[in-house]
Amino acid sequence: MTDNELIWRIAGGSGDGIDSTSQNFAKALMWSGLNVFTHRHYPSRIRGGHTYVEVRAKDEPVQSRGDGYNFLLALGDSFARNPQEEAYYGKEELKPLYENFDDLREGGVLLYDEGLLDEEDVDEIGLEEAAEENNWHVVPMDLRGIAKEHGREIMRNTAGIGATAAILDISTDEFEKLITQNMSGDMQEANLNVLHDAYEAASELDVDHDIEVPEGSHDEEQVILSGSNAISYGAIDEGCRFISGYPMTPWTDVFTIMSQHLPEFGGISEQVEDEIAAAALALGASHAGVKAMSGSSGGGFALMSEPLGLAEMTETPIVLVEAMRAGPSTGMPTKPEQADLEHVLYTSQGDSARVVFAPANIRECYTQTRSAFRIAYEYQIPVIVIYDQKIQGELRNLPASHFDEEPNADPGSVLTEEEIQDAAHHSSGKFQRFLHEPEDGSNVSPRSVPGQKDGRFLATGNEHNPSGHISEDPENRIAQMNRRLNKLDDIRADLDENTSHQTYHGPDEAEYGILVWGSQQGTVFEAVDRLNENGHSVKALGVSDMAPYPKEEVSEWLESVDEALVVEMNATAQFRGLTQKELGKYGDKLSSLLKYNGNPFEPAEIVDGFESSIDGEELAASNMKYLPAAGD
Repeated sequence: MTDNELIWRIAGGSGDGIDSTSQNFAKALMWSGLNVFTHRHYPSRIRGGHTYVEVRAKDEPVQSRGDGYNFLLALGDSFARNPQEEAYYGKEELKPLYENFDDLREGGVLLYDEGLLDEEDVDEIGLEEAAEENNWHVVPMDLRGIAKEHGREIMRNTAGIGATAAILDISTDEFEKLITQNMSGDMQEANLNVLHDAYEAASELDVDHDIEVPEGSHDEEQVILSGSNAISYGAIDEGCRFISGYPMTPWTDVFTIMSQHLPEFGGISEQVEDEIAAAALALGASHAGVKAMSGSSGGGFALMSEPLGLAEMTETPIVLVEAMRAGPSTGMPTKPEQADLEHVLYTSQGDSARVVFAPANIRECYTQTRSAFRIAYEYQIPVIVIYDQKIQGELRNLPASHFDEEPNADPGSVLTEEEIQDAAHHSSGKFQRFLHEPEDGSNVSPRSVPGQKDGRFLATGNEHNPSGHISEDPENRIAQMNRRLNKLDDIRADLDENTSHQTYHGPDEAEYGILVWGSQQGTVFEAVDRLNENGHSVKALGVSDMAPYPKEEVSEWLESVDEALVVEMNATAQFRGLTQKELGKYGDKLSSLLKYNGNPFEPAEIVDGFESSIDGEELAASNMKYLPAAGD
């Protein structure tokens, strides 16, 4: 737990405006000079069901959710199920209140809408006893009534913002600016009135809390966005002009954002009937010469295994994104997990030749998506960007200058018509698209696209000779397979020399290490800082290159520590398994801290996991699992 920060949680039902309200709250705090980070939790329902969003704000960079929170705005669930179903689901309108008790810090503020939540029901859930035990400051307000005075009760979320601002003694200027920008006419006037009335009503209350909202400033213009935004903008800036897909949470965000923006750049988006068609259509667009992408989440990505194998065999570049969620099968569609790693690495047929990047934050989502397109189109290979629901939905601010990189429409290793005339051709006239030994000494055989003069060749999912004709000749098979797989060595050398995606944190000479991949990186880095402040000697390495694996880089780091704890959100330690597969001799150094209950790690949990592992003690929390190193 850290001081001098606000962690504000708004809770209600899906449909109560929780997501949009939290985004506006975060944006207003960013405009006021603070750094923000959001964490989103929502059910697999269109309307109703307990949902909340946390907004963490500090005067220094924020890279993780915090430990619990210190201010709860509980609106209640306006769309609760029929009371007859309480035997299964409980009183759903109350869940945004009592299901958030466990995480509210001692001395925190609990503001709830007594216009929706009946006083008798509130008494039954033990709020008074919990508040006394934890020294909470409970503030009931009729937010619903304030909203209804100006027309519509949905505006009670605006009332909640006004009351929050008054209780925390922060200005409403930025919130007024947002309302003015986003609304017009009667709706704008009504929301401004609700904001002001709630602020005045809350100002009259005596809430003697200890929460101090920090003050800060930014040296340059900031933007606030999600991982889905960053992946989409990276793809567009790297020249992607075609996307096809089928909606599936949480991948849908990338597909939607791309579909909204591609027409501005002369691009095309297509929603098709299923994920097989989506990947196949994107593959066809890439074959025709357009930078293309598709993607899905776990179950939908499973259907893409056939087109993925076709891309590997025909050496057609394509970028696929896979947004992980808790499985197997439908699992928990709106909860984060990191359990699709092995699925993405090994799905499809035979020996795979693909590249897999796992960005860990919004910055990396942008830069590594650009890397994905560069690698795919230079080396004629499918590249997969794997991320999870946590990165997909969380918002954070960063300088707008991060996106000032030059766009790149280069089609990669495609020959011009003039170059095709001098390239290798079969006596029949067909272009030799799949040369065993390309003339430039690389493993990338020159590529033509349909319509280029003298660039005609066959593209087939069967093994084939240099011109693309089906071939089962053993020597041809060995030559083609070796060349495709050898690209991975070339790509690894390229990345090592030009674009390291691994991220280091902590003192170089530390005794212990924490190894992490994907979305838990920022949480691990904050935990490392706390551990070092507490007298431990710890550093961390965040790995983004899943394939080809950065063996040399990780080996050097593992050599420098006595033990390493691998942190990931799955039940079977998939990243640790990959690391041991690639670097078997370090198995006795690697232990695991795992979490797979649908919620991401908090920094304090990693601190607890690390200290328990080195002390040989049981974990204090039951929501995590520790696996010792091989041989222990």
